[in-house]
Amino acid sequence: MMPELGHLNRKQAASLAGLAPVTRQSGRWRGKAFIQGGRSALRQALYMPAVVACRFNPDLKAKYNELIRSGKPPKLAIIAIMRKLIVLANALIRDRRFWQAYRT
Repeated sequence: MMPELGHLNRKQAASLAGLAPVTRQSGRWRGKAFIQGGRSALRQALYMPAVVACRFNPDLKAKYNELIRSGKPPKLAIIAIMRKLIVLANALIRDRRFWQAYRT
């Protein structure tokens, strides 16, 4: 669904997947940021892997819990994990390496 993966920077990859935040503002009025555009099929395909990563991947689970503790809504935290997954996949393909869990 995203043959360009590995040839983009992280912002381009997130935007192409429709996971980059778009701010709404006009003059002094500021609305909430939201995601839009991009490839909806890719976004839909990333949702369940992000939910699974939030539960079972130690690194991404820690990031998800950090977002929840800071007061973010759960759906927003899942979207952030989806963005991290696509950015991570882009970096791994670009650098021709495999995923390695963070070790302390």
